[in-house]
Amino acid sequence: MPRTPTRDRINTEQIDTTPSRRPEWIKVRAPAGETYQWLQDLMRSKSLHTVCEEAMCPNICECWGSGTATFLMMGDICTRSCGFCDIKRGKPAPLDWMEPERIAQAVRAMKLKHVVITSVNRDDRVDGGAPILSMVIRRIRELHPGCSIEVLIPDFKGSIETLKIVMDAQPEILNHNVETVPRLFKKIQPQDRYEWAEATLSNAKRLDPEVLTKSGIMVGLGENFDEVKEVMRDLRDWSVDILTIGQYLQPSKKHLPIERYYTPEEFDELEQYGLGIGFKWVESAPLVRSS
Repeated sequence: MPRTPTRDRINTEQIDTTPSRRPEWIKVRAPAGETYQWLQDLMRSKSLHTVCEEAMCPNICECWGSGTATFLMMGDICTRSCGFCDIKRGKPAPLDWMEPERIAQAVRAMKLKHVVITSVNRDDRVDGGAPILSMVIRRIRELHPGCSIEVLIPDFKGSIETLKIVMDAQPEILNHNVETVPRLFKKIQPQDRYEWAEATLSNAKRLDPEVLTKSGIMVGLGENFDEVKEVMRDLRDWSVDILTIGQYLQPSKKHLPIERYYTPEEFDELEQYGLGIGFKWVESAPLVRSS
């Protein structure tokens, strides 16, 4: 059998690489509470989607309970088939051009100080849906001035022209998740390319040097520790400011299996490494999610 790679400070040979159940440091509360119910009713009344529900985020109870949500635009059907994601795949419906208005109204009703807008991939459109993302940024500013806006966007297949449509609306934070290491791209997100992630994040800074750029990595899908650090160095080379690192959790048995659980100590080590190579902010913990 091949030897398991070892590293200083963390003894990976003591970690179960084929976990049968979640370790004690990963605990998720069931959704509940008046604020949670109010927010769910608000989303339903405005026919809105959230990535919290569609992607089965483990933090939905905490976030919705405190009145925070990440809006999912352009429908609830994605044109890509990533092995980690629980969002439905297939042929999406036409864009709803009134969606930006409803989202802006919801942001105002929630009295948010910061809002995160994300979307499914819309490879059925040449523009990837960028115009409607630009619209929602501008409309939130009109209806609820003072709220900072973060957009977690698709890669637009690396198109700087399409990206510019979003950047011209001047979001405070431009987020695009690299998700995993280059070696696993075809297995985990077969329609994505590492080069498209590089183009998206690098070009965002070229188009607006003042924007904060952000990316996220999942761990536990078969990558090794050195590969994670290599991606972190790449992200800094692309001038990314903010990094999130979280444990992959299998949404269902039809999704990619968890290869192993990282320990809290390993997440701490990655956080310190990220700060050491120049990230302005690093969130690294088992239940951290990019949005």
